[in-house]
Amino acid sequence: MSVLRMIYLALAIWGAIHPMYYFVTWFRANGVDIMGMVDAWHVNAASSGLVWDLTIAAVTLTVWIIAEVAVRRNWLALIAIPATFGIGVSCGLPLYLFLRTAPVK
Repeated sequence: MSVLRMIYLALAIWGAIHPMYYFVTWFRANGVDIMGMVDAWHVNAASSGLVWDLTIAAVTLTVWIIAEVAVRRNWLALIAIPATFGIGVSCGLPLYLFLRTAPVK
């Protein structure tokens, strides 16, 4: 495995674990209340801007993944879409890059 692929994999793992720590901490303090979390994301203009920034990035990444999978037929790369929306762009993007840079068979 190339150094670049190892970096992508490490970033995907970090992007899964680090944000999830904060989500789990919030759920422990507030209960599993998804709408409460969404409300907390929009507590002020700065956090709303960040939410929309990440949402647009996630949609853009999804369009890119689907477009490339349609051409490259790398079906495994589709796993980056649920990772993006279930965990975040911080996991989905490096995961997709890791899967995309696999040696061609």
